[in-house]
Amino acid sequence: MNEITKIILFSGLSGITVFLGGILARIFLSKFENYSYKIEINHFITAFGGGIILSALALVLVPKGMEELSLFPMVILFLLGSSTFLFLDRYLSKKGGKVSQLLAMLMDFVPEAIALGAIFATDTQTGTLLAVFIGLQNLPESFNSYQDLTKSGFESKKSLIILFLLSFSGIVGALIGYYFLQDQPQVTSGLMLFASGGILYLIFEDIAPSAKLEHKWLPAFGANIGFLIGIVGEKLIGS
Repeated sequence: MNEITKIILFSGLSGITVFLGGILARIFLSKFENYSYKIEINHFITAFGGGIILSALALVLVPKGMEELSLFPMVILFLLGSSTFLFLDRYLSKKGGKVSQLLAMLMDFVPEAIALGAIFATDTQTGTLLAVFIGLQNLPESFNSYQDLTKSGFESKKSLIILFLLSFSGIVGALIGYYFLQDQPQVTSGLMLFASGGILYLIFEDIAPSAKLEHKWLPAFGANIGFLIGIVGEKLIGS
């Protein structure tokens, strides 16, 4: 199996979990509609996805972004990402949209997919483990994204179509990273820091508040489990 085939295969497998998460969310919402713990489980998964996104930010995107950039461009790119998504979030709020999990997932998934393609050129083993890590992240994130989309007015079928199409963005990102950025580490780092700023804004503005449930402690614990998965994934990649 040649290198390009491996990149397409692994990035495709890590991306298909975007679609699978949406399917699981649809089944959950339909089969457990009258289940007494449905709300608590739903908030747990929201917090769990937030924990995984936070782990990607803290363990992958920011550290890798800081490696190649000096202080001034690092600060500028992080603030640019933060302010971009502040204004985008305000715009969507005025339109009545609620797609914070979807935006956070894409800002996490796409930069990591690009990094995956760039890494595969020099380190296949690390690239393979990163693909597994990305796939695990996408599952709970897309579970929550499906609910964001349906709450924003999209029909169930249309929401699944959106997630299905987005699942291929990993392949596109990985091929971009492989062909154009394997010799451009500063560009890759800048992209990661821009994404980090946007993700951190979305976590504290939308994801964390929506995960809280009064007099329930399980959802907050879900964030810890999600972050732990990120620690385990980073340990495996780094070992």
